[in-house]
Amino acid sequence: MARTDLTLGELTPRDHAFYGLIWAGTTLSARIDQALTRAHGLPLSWFEVMLWLSVQREPVAASDLGAKTLLSRSQVSRVIDQLQARGLVERLPSPTDARSVCVALTPAGRTAFAEADSTRREALREVFDERLDDEDVRALETVWAKLKGKGGNAPG
Repeated sequence: MARTDLTLGELTPRDHAFYGLIWAGTTLSARIDQALTRAHGLPLSWFEVMLWLSVQREPVAASDLGAKTLLSRSQVSRVIDQLQARGLVERLPSPTDARSVCVALTPAGRTAFAEADSTRREALREVFDERLDDEDVRALETVWAKLKGKGGNAPG
């Protein structure tokens, strides 16, 4: 059977921009997930939790991670369980609420994160370093800031 070249037809510039964002996010996430899983056995969801933990000065409540990541609170809880089983995070008693626990990277977790982050940067090098110049990156930053400013739940 002959293959048909599918097209979305005529899209408005706004529709094209929206689908472009979806395509970019999906494509880049899949690329990073594959690279991290292959090199470190760390899916992108694990890496995202580790990313947030890596820049905190103190252990954080799992609920705070659930509010910041692109994961649901139940997903965050499962990821923390899996990271703890690998010795990459630890649960600590909350200093302010005896019923709660906080989460922090272990020294092994910090090492694993640094190695995985290097892999992530290398996997994105072709896109961000070879295709986009500094002006393109600044334009993306401007767009993300505008989108986040209008009730967006984007990280950062």
